[in-house]
Amino acid sequence: MLFSSPIFLFAFLPICLTGYYLLDRKFKNIFLLIMSLIFYAWGEPKFIIVMMISILANYLFGLGADKFRGKPAGKAVIALMVLWNVAIFFVYKYLNFAIVNVNALFKSSIPLTEFVLPIGISFFTFQAMSYVIDVYRENGTVQKNPLNVALYITFFPQLVAGPIVRYETVANEIKNRQETMDDFSRGVKRFIMGLGKKIIISNSIAVVADAAFNMESYTQLSVAMAWLGALAYSLQIYFDFGGYSDMAIGLGLMFGFHFDENFDYPYITKSVSEFWRRWHISLGSWFRDYVYFPLGGSRVKTTARLVLNLFAVWFLTGVWHGASWNYIFWGLLFFV
Repeated sequence: MLFSSPIFLFAFLPICLTGYYLLDRKFKNIFLLIMSLIFYAWGEPKFIIVMMISILANYLFGLGADKFRGKPAGKAVIALMVLWNVAIFFVYKYLNFAIVNVNALFKSSIPLTEFVLPIGISFFTFQAMSYVIDVYRENGTVQKNPLNVALYITFFPQLVAGPIVRYETVANEIKNRQETMDDFSRGVKRFIMGLGKKIIISNSIAVVADAAFNMESYTQLSVAMAWLGALAYSLQIYFDFGGYSDMAIGLGLMFGFHFDENFDYPYITKSVSEFWRRWHISLGSWFRDYVYFPLGGSRVKTTARLVLNLFAVWFLTGVWHGASWNYIFWGLLFFV
């Protein structure tokens, strides 16, 4: 189900808002969880099983991280949590990519799996990891109620296309948020702006980008059309992704949640590093705080270690975006 689809705009969202504001506060989280699961299951119900297994595992990891914080067992819990989430991520998103490359390298014939990529796995896996790590770091209180963990991971505004909502950002609001008319009105306005970016601008510009990229042969592509297509595609992905982020932030405000910004005029930047402080901010800050800083960041003794830390971040950034060498080289380009 897409935010821009008629079923969402004229059925799901009105029902969700009406039910949410009519219910007593003690039922609001359960209601949001049920509606989020319906939202996720609308396209492929079988993916719910993968998500629920992930939620249960990370709920238990969260309890362990809270109980054994500061002890060797606590670090073991974090290590197991990372291994578990990366394994799920790898199996569904990268296993076939790995098999193809192994077959090509060793002339083997390992059969491909029939696993289908669950919708939003890149986002809900990172949010699950954020929950456990933030609990371990005491950047948010552990959730004793597994339904609250499930709501954080499955909350429908940010489930499919982000932004990646860090647990510390909404830890308090899961239990103690206060809805206001000011937040609701700002949320409606922000949602409409995002919807306009997606429907009016992105979808229109996509016609030009598709015309350039779908030509059968590059010999048919003039220099002017090549540049026009590249420019159109750059604007298309910005207004598409930025529009979805606006809609997610707006929807969060309607329900009393305050998500961080995900885009800050990225195309007016003067350097590559500044661009990544403005484009997909939630992803960049996630890698910074959960990968780059734990590796030592820039406060390391040797240049070689600094280069290694940067390499790790940008390699993973490329890998996160997709199971293809194109994405890996794209991430390494930013590393360079």
